[in-house]
Amino acid sequence: MRSYTLIAPAKINLYLEILGDRQDGYHELAMVLQSIDLADRIDLRSNGTDVIRIHCNHPGVPQDKTNLAYRAATLMIDQFPDAFAQYGGVEIEIDKRIPIAAGLAGGSTNAAAVLVGLDLMWNLGLTQSELQEMAAQLGSDVPFCVAGGTAIATGRGEKLSPLPDLDHLYLILAKYRSLEVSTAWAYSTYRKQFGNTYACDTESAEARSGKVNSGCLVNAIAHKDNAKIGECLYNDLEKAVFPAYPQVLQLREAFQRTGVLGTMMSGSGPTVFALTESLPQAQQIQKEVENAIANPDLDFWIAQFTSNGIRVAN
Repeated sequence: MRSYTLIAPAKINLYLEILGDRQDGYHELAMVLQSIDLADRIDLRSNGTDVIRIHCNHPGVPQDKTNLAYRAATLMIDQFPDAFAQYGGVEIEIDKRIPIAAGLAGGSTNAAAVLVGLDLMWNLGLTQSELQEMAAQLGSDVPFCVAGGTAIATGRGEKLSPLPDLDHLYLILAKYRSLEVSTAWAYSTYRKQFGNTYACDTESAEARSGKVNSGCLVNAIAHKDNAKIGECLYNDLEKAVFPAYPQVLQLREAFQRTGVLGTMMSGSGPTVFALTESLPQAQQIQKEVENAIANPDLDFWIAQFTSNGIRVAN
C-alpha cells in the first residue's frame, strides 16, 4: 500500500486590490499572498479499489464530491487515467486545523495537497508549473497553495510572481466561531458599491495591476522593513464587509489599540490578523485582545510566516 502525509499551510492576503471585472465572471485582482504555518495534515493512501473516499475530523467539512480535495483527485484521474488504472483509488484523510469559512484558503490548500500527493503516489513526475496549471482549474487560490511562500498574484489570482521570503514574522489570527462571510457575497457587494471605480478596459486593468510590483508593500518586503510592511497592508473587501459585519471591524480596532505592526481582515474574512516580530509579543497581544473583547465565541491562533507551500511531512 502506498501512502503520503502532506502538510497544507493556510494563506493570508497582505494586499488585495480589486481592479475590475473579467469576461469569465471573476474579478481582476492585484494581491500579495503569504503562507503561514497554521496547516492541515492530509493523509493519502491507496485503498485497493477504484473509488475516492474522503474523511475529515471536522463536522463542517463536506465528505463527498463537493469537497475541493475530492475534486482535485477527480481531476487527476481525468488527466491521468492510465495511472489511475495502475494504482487505483485513494483514501483522503483531512486533519483540519485551519478554521473553515475563514478566508484562509483551507479548502484550496487541501486540494493542492491532493494534487501534490497523487503526483508522488502515481510517480507522475510533474513540475511545479504543471501542478499549478492543473490547480488553476480548481480555484484561484489553489496554484499559490501548491508553491506557497510570498508572492504577487494577478489575474483572478492564478498568475504568480514570487517575492523574497518573509519567514521571520509572527501573526495572531482571530475569528468568531459562529460567523461566516460568503466570498461571493463580499465580491458582489463590493461590485455594487464600488463598480464605478473599476478599470474600464483591459489595458487600464493591466496598468493598475502592474503598479503593485513597485508599490509600498512590495518595496517593504524587498527591504524586509517590518514596520513598513505593517503600514502597507491593504484589503478592498474590508469596505464591503465591515458595514455588514461591524464585529469584524471592532476586532481589527481592538488589535490596532495594542500597537501591532499592522492589522487587517484576510481575504473576504471574517478572520482578522495582526503582525508582530516575536512569539512573546504575539502571545501578549492575544491576551490583551481576549481581555478587551471577552467573547467565548472568539477563537485565536498564533502562527508564523513560512516559505513553504505543500510539503511531505517528516
